[in-house]
Amino acid sequence: MAATARTAKAIILDVEGTVCPISFVKDTLFPYALDYVHSTIGPLKTLPSPESDLGKYLEEFPEEHKSTPKALVAHIDDLVARDVKAPYLKALQGYIWKEGYESGKVRAPVYQDAIDFISGAAAPVYIYSSGSVLAQQLLFRHIDHAGSSLDLTPRLAGYFDTKNAGPKTDPASYRSIAEQIGLAPDTITFFTDNPAEIRAAGEAGWNARAVMRPGNAPLPGDLSPITSFENV
Repeated sequence: MAATARTAKAIILDVEGTVCPISFVKDTLFPYALDYVHSTIGPLKTLPSPESDLGKYLEEFPEEHKSTPKALVAHIDDLVARDVKAPYLKALQGYIWKEGYESGKVRAPVYQDAIDFISGAAAPVYIYSSGSVLAQQLLFRHIDHAGSSLDLTPRLAGYFDTKNAGPKTDPASYRSIAEQIGLAPDTITFFTDNPAEIRAAGEAGWNARAVMRPGNAPLPGDLSPITSFENV
């Protein structure tokens, strides 16, 4: 019998559209990173050295898009416009967002019920997101809470992304996470707003629960989504 949130040995949470508004990523984080790309990389005549902090991240991009800074910026614009979850793009975004969070320009609007759920969970809580591990850590370290910054990272047991686990629509990714945390799949409960992720996690033997938040895309009627983590 699959574990519920109350009996699970591990709880895995998606981020965008699950614990924070989907609009935060699309309306705040993505534009912030793109502004940086256009203002910092766009005007350059040559790309930064691979030994530099920024250059290390740009080095991961495909060679065919690195002929000029302008070509690389165009490639990044295209990836973001099509919402392509390329690991090298996610890594670069995490690097850019780090400056935003640490400067106080960016804070994450995590839902209060999610904060309470993570803070009070009896089982270890992990994050699995298409955003890089760095981006996840930054988000949960800089939560906008009553006008100040709240750090929830001490309450989180670990982080998974498309690099250390795999694509979120592939059942193999969920099997990999179960192996990495050393638990049987049916002892893990996963919350996400994405039906394709629910199907993939279910195929891997997890208990997958749908989440509906304001601004999310409609869900199939058979998923019976939760709208809050209160009393889960």
